[in-house]
Amino acid sequence: MTYIAKPKLHHPSLAANKVGYTRRDYEGKISTLCAGCGHDSISAAIIQACWELDIEPHRVAKLSGIGCSSKTPDYFLGASHGFNTVHGRMPSVLTGANLANRALLYLGVSGDGDSASIGLSQFANVIRRGVRMAYIVENNGVYGLTKGQFSATADQGSKSKKGVVNTDSPVDLVALALQLGATYVGRSFSGNKAQLVPLIKGALSHGGAAFIDVISPCVSFNNHPGSTKSYDYVREHNEAVSRIDFIGSRDPINIDLTPGEVMDVRQHDGTLLRLRSLHQDYNPGDRYAAMAYMQRHHEMGEIVTGLLYVDPLATDLHTALNTVEQPLNTLGPAQLCPGAQALEKINAALR
Repeated sequence: MTYIAKPKLHHPSLAANKVGYTRRDYEGKISTLCAGCGHDSISAAIIQACWELDIEPHRVAKLSGIGCSSKTPDYFLGASHGFNTVHGRMPSVLTGANLANRALLYLGVSGDGDSASIGLSQFANVIRRGVRMAYIVENNGVYGLTKGQFSATADQGSKSKKGVVNTDSPVDLVALALQLGATYVGRSFSGNKAQLVPLIKGALSHGGAAFIDVISPCVSFNNHPGSTKSYDYVREHNEAVSRIDFIGSRDPINIDLTPGEVMDVRQHDGTLLRLRSLHQDYNPGDRYAAMAYMQRHHEMGEIVTGLLYVDPLATDLHTALNTVEQPLNTLGPAQLCPGAQALEKINAALR
């Protein structure tokens, strides 16, 4: 594999934010994902959001699991703390890191397979515990690293690359996040940068569990008619002795939705994805109204995007556990081992 390094030199005219960093300082390595992958657009939105928020890169801890989506933290915030966990276990590692050092900003990046299948229980518990984080799922409806099988978020009735119809009901992570008590919930499309960047900025600034589901089309395996997240049409009757697929370069799909607008976004294979942006008078403060609104428009064939719910008075796991303000990983022996009398007092309180 040929490795191409980014040049370290920056143009002197690049604008700097309030903490002295240019946008280039928030980038990572060159992406190895397929050209036109929606995940790269999400990485660009994260870079833009952190630059606009004047976040010092070393204050961010980025964690991921396994999958195409979980590779992306290598492509942004190259100067930040990073940890790539095992499949589906990112939430528990993030929880432990958050408890040890509450001074960092936590960004969890996952995929529909990583979070909605093998990691579903981990997703559920990190949300219900209210761990302070920005949890982003890059949702393409397929297992891209294992050649495009249905993921748990694939819509019922959609077709696989081989033409198999999905008969399973999809896992709706947004509905689950709302039900489990997330205090910041949004959904967006990877190509809608004008909407996605503010959503990510809000999630990073939120005081509790923030979740964003981002529809991110796969250019390699959702490229056939019948897929609700499709790009390309695959040859269905190839009888050659060996099968060779060519994945051509694709331009990212970019849109700009005004509040309340419905837009049919044409995919590369000609299929349509119908998106609705929330009205300006939409009230994101009602959790159950948000669930009903989303379901009502789903029955109309529309995917609602925008900030669906937010609790401005959100608390997090540290509040629930009543931990000290000082990060636990900085406590010394005197605080961690206060002596026999302190232990006896604790034991007496539990009798």
